[in-house]
Amino acid sequence: MLPYPALHASHSGIWIADEQGTRPIGRGEAIRIAADTPVILLNAALIGQRLGYADLSGLDLLELFAFLCPARFMVPTPRGLARVAGLPAPREDAEVAGFLRQAAAALLDLTDPARDWPEREGAWTAAQSLFRLRWTWAPVLAQRLQKPAVAERWLYTKLPEWSEGAARSQPRTVTLDPEETQARLAALTGSAAEQRQGQRAYAQAAREAFGPRMTAGAPNMVLAEAGTGIGKTLGYLAPASLWAEKADGAVWVSTFTKALQRQLGQESARLFPDPAVRRAKVVTRKGRENYLCLLNLEDALQGGFAGRAAILAQLVARWAAYTADGDMVGGDLPGWLTTLFRRNGATALTDRRGECVYAGCPHYRKCFIERAARASADADLVIANHALVMVNAARGRESTTRPTRYVFDEGHHLFDAADAMFSTALTGSETIELRRWVIGPESGGRGRRRGLAARLSDVASYDEAGGRAISDAVAAAQALASDGWLQRIGEGAPFGPIEALLAAVRGLTYARAEKDGEAGYGLETELAEPDPALIEAAGPAAEALDALVRPLVALGRRLEAVLDEGPDWMDGPARARIEGAVASVGWRAETVAAWLSLLARIGGPASPDFVDWLAVDRVEGREYDIGLHRHWLDPTRPFAETVLKQAHGVLVTSATLRGGGAQDGGWDVAEARTGAHHLQRGASRFEAASPFDYAAQAEVLIVTDVKRGDMGALANAYARLGVASGGGMLGLFTAIRRLRGVHARIADRLARDGLALYAQHVDPIDTGTLVDIFRDDPAASLLGTDALRDGVDVPGRSLRLVVLEGVPWPKPTVLHAARRLAGGGSAYDDRIVRARLAQAFGRLIRRADDRGVFVLLSAAMPSRLLTAFPPGVSIRRVTLDEAVIRASALPSPGQIGHEARATADTETNR
Repeated sequence: MLPYPALHASHSGIWIADEQGTRPIGRGEAIRIAADTPVILLNAALIGQRLGYADLSGLDLLELFAFLCPARFMVPTPRGLARVAGLPAPREDAEVAGFLRQAAAALLDLTDPARDWPEREGAWTAAQSLFRLRWTWAPVLAQRLQKPAVAERWLYTKLPEWSEGAARSQPRTVTLDPEETQARLAALTGSAAEQRQGQRAYAQAAREAFGPRMTAGAPNMVLAEAGTGIGKTLGYLAPASLWAEKADGAVWVSTFTKALQRQLGQESARLFPDPAVRRAKVVTRKGRENYLCLLNLEDALQGGFAGRAAILAQLVARWAAYTADGDMVGGDLPGWLTTLFRRNGATALTDRRGECVYAGCPHYRKCFIERAARASADADLVIANHALVMVNAARGRESTTRPTRYVFDEGHHLFDAADAMFSTALTGSETIELRRWVIGPESGGRGRRRGLAARLSDVASYDEAGGRAISDAVAAAQALASDGWLQRIGEGAPFGPIEALLAAVRGLTYARAEKDGEAGYGLETELAEPDPALIEAAGPAAEALDALVRPLVALGRRLEAVLDEGPDWMDGPARARIEGAVASVGWRAETVAAWLSLLARIGGPASPDFVDWLAVDRVEGREYDIGLHRHWLDPTRPFAETVLKQAHGVLVTSATLRGGGAQDGGWDVAEARTGAHHLQRGASRFEAASPFDYAAQAEVLIVTDVKRGDMGALANAYARLGVASGGGMLGLFTAIRRLRGVHARIADRLARDGLALYAQHVDPIDTGTLVDIFRDDPAASLLGTDALRDGVDVPGRSLRLVVLEGVPWPKPTVLHAARRLAGGGSAYDDRIVRARLAQAFGRLIRRADDRGVFVLLSAAMPSRLLTAFPPGVSIRRVTLDEAVIRASALPSPGQIGHEARATADTETNR
């Protein structure tokens, strides 16, 4: 066992363990020991926060696990660590510190030469680099890792290359046989599975989306609302996989959450049990910003990163050698890894700025992004997300392989996804990013950033007009916001026409924006009746942007001309690089053109199609962005034009597609929120109620005696309910400030009862990992905001109580006010609230044997909104005391017993 002490801190106390045993200590002594002695920890960022010592460092077992077991999953808790180390889990916090010493020894045993360690290759070489970087674990590993007899392969020689193939032909025209569809569904569910009539009917309805299209611009569109438990995933995979097989085409299955993407990847094993076949037939696609950029990583490994960021780069390199797909966000890179480094450097390892040089990159043939793009061209099923589908349709490079069949799961999010995709933001942060993309590095900073001139130097030397367009674009980009813009505006000394515009926006926003109870947060005001300062600033800003868009458009044309001419120096890689540049330049030109259109609104007439406003974005009083914003009043219009009308068949499905209840506008709501009403041919409709017995499995309690605005009373309610249920509580909030206030008041109280509490926006842990931790421990509770209200799948006893702080009314923004006016006033608000309530309630019952209580801490809950809940569910208005009694009737972890805890382990869905 290592000669180092181990430190553990929770909300119930602090303990140190060494060779003499375990003892409780105070915060000051813990900080002193950690500062003077290397200590073994589990999640230094979290322990440091609990100690109030942000600079805490030590021998973090999470970092050790990431080095020893790259691309493997682990819940970053003592329970999760015990599972991977093959040790009994500690039963209480006082045992954790001693356990950590045992776990460290167990993990290090992997390095024993006699052990079968799949990730041994590359470990010794990586450890040498980490030793030079003074990584805390490096001296320990140096004593245990043997130098290999043969030099280890470097990462870039180990990664496989993708190969170019012939273009896939257009899908054949086929009509699916109903009996074959049912047979495929039966094969997926298994012969022993219960035949669910709702699922069979759902698969039959979904089949219509895969029929031949009869009219251009009029896809076969199916809207299918299927309650939780119907089995809609396999219900649509049956016809989708059958069509892909018969038509030799790809079906894109699009989700809104990464959790559902993972679930779909797991379900695809039913279609293709052989892993090798599954890798060829099923491909997960995400946006470029999700994948590791090998060129950025190389730069980081060769000195581009320093300090802790350099250590992160080495651990990411270890992962890159073993990853399945290079996905850094939601893939097999542990979500907790980057938070250990306070996200220092993680974003720089991806292509977030669109600076890819494509075939000009020395690692192009090994690129994870390009590999996924080519694999998806030949796949049967492509698992994507709503944002990527819209980006590809609007400005994607893969026009020849554009899909003809889509399945949009979590379809109730299509409106919001389209709203984000087709919006325009002329802000300081957006303009400075464009400046950096055009000009490149200006301050002598390290890194591989290159401007247009460097990226397209060969084109500039070959094509005089193209070179002139590049020079003109670089000169025009000097007028955009530059480093230090926010400080200069705050000091009243903007530089250049764009910064002058942003200063005028800031002044008018502060003059007109209403101050509310969320003091210190963002401010906004309508772009109406602008003051003279804003009108005066808009003219020069428009001239500056016009001077930039013209050479960008000209450059795009010259690049296309060079492609057509095909000069002698243009080999395959050069052509691919220029094709990528055409798409990238076109995207930036469209962006600047949209900015110009927005500026034309200042002092001019308002468009009935758009909502325009000014905003100063702030976090806790600190400004971080300023600008003008434009959103479509109905974002499903551009979605219908770019995606739906180009498709042959579309299935849109969700458990709450109609907004949380048939009474809520019926199918008109679903058609309006999905863009179906913009199509010539109407959408087919299908409805299947959940098979769960909600009346027996759940109840809704509306607490009437928690005073609105009383933070102490709100915290007391959460604490009493969480203790009564023995954990398993998902607490949902509409404001981060109140979430933090409640957490600060109840964390210690729950800890005294042996109940762990985690919180989004408080704990330095990413949201996906927080859900993994919550799912893994039936005694844990989790507090969160909108991200946890939908898309969180925690079946079983780990989630048995959902508590909402109040009615989830929409925030009264400028955009919401405009849509409310167009959508029926208070009825529009009611639809939103019903949908949110239905989504929150949907977290509670995920299986036929689940039991749970849904609590709303608001006496002002209008009765007209109660239709959001399933028919038959008991809805009662009660006091807090009564709600606590009902929560205490739920099975607690102690009542669940060790056997059920083991079952909960198997329910961890990864």
